[in-house]
Amino acid sequence: MARSAKSKDEAAPRRLNRAVGIGEALGGALDPVFRRRGFASRDILIHWSAMAPPPYGEVAQPDKLVWPRGERGAEGATLVLRCHPGHALALAHEGQRIVQAVNRYFGYVLVGQVRLSAEPFRARAEPTPQPAVALAEVSRARIARTVERVEDAEMRDALRRLGQAIARGGKR
Repeated sequence: MARSAKSKDEAAPRRLNRAVGIGEALGGALDPVFRRRGFASRDILIHWSAMAPPPYGEVAQPDKLVWPRGERGAEGATLVLRCHPGHALALAHEGQRIVQAVNRYFGYVLVGQVRLSAEPFRARAEPTPQPAVALAEVSRARIARTVERVEDAEMRDALRRLGQAIARGGKR
């Protein structure tokens, strides 16, 4: 009784039976695109602003990783960055600082050098600030009564602002 095995192409798509975020749903679909650009995973793209030294997290973005021909050795890949034109010269001079920051983030030698891309830099869209919601006087008075026993004035003000932000439903 031999069972016929289905190939990967014929296999039915795996159902998750739960709600998933858009990043998780599209993750598998975008991986081949990232691999063509030399990235093994999305980590360097997603966490670029955290790993790059200031101000390069905001004025530059990874374009691709170019691996040396042949075996991937200890020298690392060339990270090609798109950069804001006003920061291109500084980025060219501080390439080793960026290399060190990326390698420190990953914990191994991933990048050996940095080059600038000829592609234009596209800045991330800034989120539009939401207007502050007015807080009812009753809530404001209740928060003031709650924090009035705190002796330190700075701590009291910080707790008051925190309480008001929570009452508004904000993130602050």
